[in-house]
Formats: sequence, structure tokens, C-alpha cells
Amino acid sequence: MIAKVVAARNLTNACKKVVRNRGSAGIDGMATTGSKAFIDAHRSKVVRQLISKSYKSQAIKGVVIPKSNGKTRLPGVPTVVDRWLQQAVSQQLVIHFELDFESESYGFRPKKNLQQAVLKSQGYINDGYQDIVDIDLQSFFDEVQHYKLLQLIYDKVKCQTTLWPMRKWLRAPILKNGRLHKRRKGLPQGSPLSPLLSNIMLDQLDEHLKTRGFRFIRYADDFSIYTKSKAAARAIGNGVFLFLKEKLDLPINRAKSGIRRPSTFKVLGYRFAPVYKKGVKGKYPLVVGKEAWQTLKRKLKYATKKTLPLSLAERLQRLQPIYKGWLNNFRLGNIQTKLKKMDEWLRNRLRYCIWHDRKKLERKRKNLIRLGIKQGQAYAWSRTRMGGWAVAQSPILRTTITEKRLRKRGYESMLAHYLRVKF
Repeated sequence: MIAKVVAARNLTNACKKVVRNRGSAGIDGMATTGSKAFIDAHRSKVVRQLISKSYKSQAIKGVVIPKSNGKTRLPGVPTVVDRWLQQAVSQQLVIHFELDFESESYGFRPKKNLQQAVLKSQGYINDGYQDIVDIDLQSFFDEVQHYKLLQLIYDKVKCQTTLWPMRKWLRAPILKNGRLHKRRKGLPQGSPLSPLLSNIMLDQLDEHLKTRGFRFIRYADDFSIYTKSKAAARAIGNGVFLFLKEKLDLPINRAKSGIRRPSTFKVLGYRFAPVYKKGVKGKYPLVVGKEAWQTLKRKLKYATKKTLPLSLAERLQRLQPIYKGWLNNFRLGNIQTKLKKMDEWLRNRLRYCIWHDRKKLERKRKNLIRLGIKQGQAYAWSRTRMGGWAVAQSPILRTTITEKRLRKRGYESMLAHYLRVKF
């Protein structure tokens, strides 16, 4: 397999994908923008080192990312060169494993997505399978045992030369708070290999559930099983717990796991709201969960923080990937009403940033005149004693920095984007 990994076409495609994905630099500080030239210049040397098993992988950089529950997670970011080689290995590994994955697995797979998983879950629930085994794997990406994973890969590809650098990447130390920490288990979440490796590991669980005829879905390490009675759910849950513990050596989070009903169950950010209408008993349409809305608002709030030294154009550029990615994930829910309110809030945030950037009173007055306000009124408005957030919601800015004027500067409302993509 190593010959296919180091083939020119495979390495070129891997390089293009790493550059296209961008991402932050590793511990060596090399950005993806300049990586192509470096890779082209050193490709032959790196390939020789890889085949001779003399290649030295570098440590990964730990990046602290806050979570919606107040906690943090620590993805590991490999160097660009390591990401390039990992992508090349991933492109060949997926050929060997993809066709054997179960259809109930939806995460990080071609022609599979989050929406399909959610719709499948809704289908099970609406068909009467409303006692749900909801199991949360405790810190899955930190708990994967390397020897079990590498054995699964070797059983399929039979290539020790390919497994050698994979072992090095899995055991690469992580840089946290200026110190290197050893790693003897777990997958670095910033690695191009990690999504595929997680599917390889948890495919054992999928096979276990499939051979027993259970109805289930899995998206990465999120999975749920659907049954018609609480007794069946309890028995299945106990069996899965033992399988995870004895066969995969993976712990579960008991506090977050349990048997749910549709009204108390959430899947991939969605919840199920019952319909109280005659003739539609037991049907549950999709709604977006509160936590998902809070996550969107938190990200938008940070991007429109007035103290960030950004122009309006730069802010708008930062906002687009935030809300576009969120809308793509949650387009199945009925979100138009809430989106409209969120758009109004976001426009006020942008107005607040613009008002804050016009620091001097005279500059504010001149800009108000330029926007069509008479001189006397502009003078009074520019000297207002209201705070910036109050001004953003008042006629001072709502009648001058209108939605139409914001659109001319490149603004697109989330609702407009949602309707354009959905319909």
C-alpha cells in the first residue's frame, strides 16, 4: 500500500486538499499558504524518509477551544507537512474501508451527511420506535487505544511500512502551555486521519448492532438505538455498555447516557416537538435545539465584537462561514421566525461596530450628514449621551445605516441566504 500512498498523483491531490482546507499552522509556524512551495521542493526527500522509516513526525500543537457548556476541548494541530502525509495515507485507507462501513454510519463519509442521519432518526421515531438508547462516549477521541486501532488497519491492508508513520503520528506528543506531553492513547482531532480512524474503530460497534437487527444511527461518536419498549431499550443498552467496555475499551459517560423519549431526546443539535392535532398522534417534527441557537449567537457575537480591529468588510467576511455552516446543518428545522429576530440583532451589532469605529464626535456628525441627516439633527445625534448599544437600536442608526445600505457593503441576511439555498 505504501507505493500507492507515495504515488505522485496521490501526493499532489493530498497537497491540494491540505492547502484548500487551510487551517492554522503547527508548532513549526508554517502556514498552508506557503506550504505548496516547500512540499514541492522537499517531496523526494520526504518520500525516501517515509519508505526507509527514517521520517520524523513533529509534535502537535494543542489549541484550546471553548465549548457551549463552559468547558474546553483541546484539538491537536499537526504541522502542514505531517497533515499532507496523513491526508495521502487517508486517501488510500478509505479505498480499503469505505465499502465495508455500515449504511447507518453517516459521519465523515462520501455522500453521507448530518441531515440524512437526523431524518433517519425522525423516521424511526415516527414509525413508533420511541424508546431510545442514548449513549454518550466519554471523551472518545482521547480514549481510543492505539494498539486496537492499528491492529484493525493491519488486518485489512497488511502493510507495515504504512502503519509505521501512523504509529508515530498517533503517539506524537502534544504541546500544551509550553510543555510537551506524551500521548499513549487517543486521536488528535485536528488530524486529516482522525475522522476515518474514528469510523474504523466504531465500525466494530456498527457491526455488533447490525448483526442483531437493531435500528440505530451513528454520526462519528454520536449514536442512538431505537426500540419499541423500555424493557428492550434497557436490555440493549446494557449489552452495548458491555461491548464497548470489553471489546473496544471505551468508557461511556453515565451522566449523559440513558433511555429517552422523543420529547427529551436530541440528536446532532435537533430536538423533536410533538404535534397535538387530531389524526397525527405520535408524529414529531424537527426543531433546532436551544444549545444550537446559543452556539450560533456566541460565534456571531465574537465576530462582531466592537474591540476587534476589523473593517466592516472584514467583519462581514468572517460572518459568512459562521452562519452558512450553521444554516447548512440546521436547514431541516422550521427556523424562519427565529432567524428573522437573529438578523435584526446582528444588524444592530454591526451598527454598533460602525458607530464605535467613528470615535470622534465630529466624524460621527459628518457621517450622519453624508447619510442624509440635516445638519442640526446630525449635530444633536452625534452628541447623544446614549450608550453605543442603545444608539444602534435607536432611529439614529436604524434610519441611517439601513439594511439596504448594509447590503450594498456586502451584507446578506441569514434568512435571505436560508431561503435562497432551501428553495
